[in-house]
Amino acid sequence: MSSRIALVLIVGTALSLALAGAPGAESRPAQPRAVVELFTSQGCSQCPPADALLTSLAERGDVVALAYHVDYWDYIGWEDTFAHKGFSDRQRAYAKSWGSSRIYTPQMVVNGAEGVVGSKRDAVQDALASAQLPLAVDLSPQGDMLAVRVPADETLADANIWLVRYMVRADVEIDAGENAGKNMVYTQVVTDRQILGMWEAETGAEIKLPLAGLQGNAPGNTGLAVLVQNERNGLPGPILGAAFYEF
Repeated sequence: MSSRIALVLIVGTALSLALAGAPGAESRPAQPRAVVELFTSQGCSQCPPADALLTSLAERGDVVALAYHVDYWDYIGWEDTFAHKGFSDRQRAYAKSWGSSRIYTPQMVVNGAEGVVGSKRDAVQDALASAQLPLAVDLSPQGDMLAVRVPADETLADANIWLVRYMVRADVEIDAGENAGKNMVYTQVVTDRQILGMWEAETGAEIKLPLAGLQGNAPGNTGLAVLVQNERNGLPGPILGAAFYEF
């Protein structure tokens, strides 16, 4: 999930996937000020309030909201239907980049730079109050392509460009574990991530992605986000810019 590929390979190989994008897809025009990544689990009793808070954040035009379901709660009797080891690894990588070995749920990471308890609404709002993304990422449909444009900014360091697919909504009946008996509604559920290439501070980046296949192979994918994120010694750093697009 973290290997670097050349930008020129994108159109030919990275997105040759099975499903076609729905006609009439629309993007939201507001420029995000923050990316909020929630690390959550269906097996965590403290997570439902954070899941609900992420849903409300997703309704704002200035927040890219993403839910990563981790797998380290699966041992208690319920295997999260969206969990992926790679998502747990991403959370661990954030902790390591901050000089910590501690991970927990629910955790919200704001702009790749700050982690807060995801169920503490005031702490999340405080983190968002001062959040800013220095780069504007533009996503615009052009015929059968989706154009991604990120301007140059030599005051910043080069960064990776990521494509993140997600389900806007999913309904789950939980039969075991700490949330046994609950019917949960999950939103912004990340299904996969892939690197698109590099954003170079001196030249910027422009990529055209074929809409056909852009939803990927996971049933229910209805949205995607493009993130521009620094990397430090192989670990995730600050997110510089982001945009999202929903089919």
